[in-house]
Amino acid sequence: MSVSTRSAERASRWQFAASWPTRVGLAGIVVILVIAFFGPFASPHSPSEIVGPPFRGVGWETPLGTDHLGRDVLSRVLWGGRSLIGLAVAATAAAYLIGIPIGLVAGYSRSYADPILMRTMDVLLAFPPLLFLLVLVTGTGPGSVALIAGAALVNLPGTARIVRAATIEVSVRGYVEAAVARGERMPSVLGREIVPNITGPLLADVGVRLTLSILLIAAVTFLGLGPPPPAANWALMINENRAGITIQPWVIVVPALLIAILTIAVNLVADAVARSRGISIVEPQ
Repeated sequence: MSVSTRSAERASRWQFAASWPTRVGLAGIVVILVIAFFGPFASPHSPSEIVGPPFRGVGWETPLGTDHLGRDVLSRVLWGGRSLIGLAVAATAAAYLIGIPIGLVAGYSRSYADPILMRTMDVLLAFPPLLFLLVLVTGTGPGSVALIAGAALVNLPGTARIVRAATIEVSVRGYVEAAVARGERMPSVLGREIVPNITGPLLADVGVRLTLSILLIAAVTFLGLGPPPPAANWALMINENRAGITIQPWVIVVPALLIAILTIAVNLVADAVARSRGISIVEPQ
């Protein structure tokens, strides 16, 4: 392949960034990350500090009002994203850390390992994601470890199936067969020939897994099984202040809006990556 052809391919792959949905998605992700990770440095108050009466409206001292305990909503919003995003990213990373080796072995081995591994994934896939996570967290007790482990297990079957499908497609290509003919061992073939050539489907799938992790962790936290109070968490803020939605709506509207912006932005970017590579992100059956 010539240098000009490779350059043209790279350019076409990055053309997705020129579309307005992608720009909107990237801008949304940047805004949310800035709020989540730099917001605490700009917080006017501690997230647990009582600054006024409960459900006080918007004012100079409290630009977004106060919550059910009289804490500054703006401060809690600025502190609340780091926990939710951190847990979702950790769960997604754990799912890929386990799912990639499973998918590679299942797709390349062409032996008894494939049906054993995939039927195990099918068992996990049979459970409704939210119900599975709720049962796990209820049984082990609320906490970050349980949330990460549960969300990772929910994402694991889809991740393994995507990797397996991509591995099967790549493993029959000439450069893989040439590596096998040279006598290279399976770890070498997987690491040097297959993994670099399945990054496209993986990149397209990351948005789906991350969005699912965000929604699941937010749902479980909303139900009171996530980080315990007085932790600042966008989903926990929605749960804690439901009774005051008609009195002080900003305490619920703002964190809910930030969660929605994050999930929509991630999906827009993931769809753009998939389209630029001609990949469907629908899971294989």
